[in-house]
Amino acid sequence: MSQENRARRTDDPERTGTGRLTTAVAWAVLLFGLWLWGRHLTDGTSGMGGTGAPNSAPTVGDVSAVGRPLGVALPSAHDPMKPAEPRRVDVPSIGVTAPVVARGLDTGGAVDPPPYDRPQTVGWYGGGVEPGAPGTALFVGHVDTETRPAVFYGLSATRPGARIRVTREDGSVAVFTVDDVQVITRDRFDARKVYGTRDGSRAELRLITCGGTFDRKTRSYTANVVVSAYLTGVAEAAPAPAAKKETRAS
Repeated sequence: MSQENRARRTDDPERTGTGRLTTAVAWAVLLFGLWLWGRHLTDGTSGMGGTGAPNSAPTVGDVSAVGRPLGVALPSAHDPMKPAEPRRVDVPSIGVTAPVVARGLDTGGAVDPPPYDRPQTVGWYGGGVEPGAPGTALFVGHVDTETRPAVFYGLSATRPGARIRVTREDGSVAVFTVDDVQVITRDRFDARKVYGTRDGSRAELRLITCGGTFDRKTRSYTANVVVSAYLTGVAEAAPAPAAKKETRAS
């Protein structure tokens, strides 16, 4: 994670006892954008296809190159896969290996994040696109809890070219390549651009958490970290290790 994002660690005594409220307020900023996007999915004028993915947002130039360092060669996109729900996500470059659970909308119309008692779990918006299928799949995770870092604490350290592996319920692994990493401040947050599909011919993925710096006045983070990736390969899930047999001493 950047030096700026590490400035307010979870073990700061000034945040003791308030971390959960801090995270909740930051989530409110993120989820408000998801709520707007979710409304766009369900209203009759959305213009969605059968995948539930929004149409590509109006763009100028190579949007996928935003945040991409010069000289980083990226692979060609792989053809989208058949839909299958996610079970695990691995981001080796930042040491993330986490279970994925489907999350829906709460009574306020926002996507429920993973429960606070499961800080190392990633939430997938189950009302949207399955990872690997055409469109954009959304993964969200907490950055911290009131006592320790959470699953996406190091997300801002992800770099273009990094691989993200999503193990799916059908035994396949959707392999994504990161092409864009952005820290988007609250005043620049545009739900359609953040969550919208950039290239309708690809299967895309977004990993999202809180970022920026900690604002003492609002007791929230000032931005969101948004990692964008696209499908570049398909693999089979590694078989589970065989159980060790007990041996009796003679």
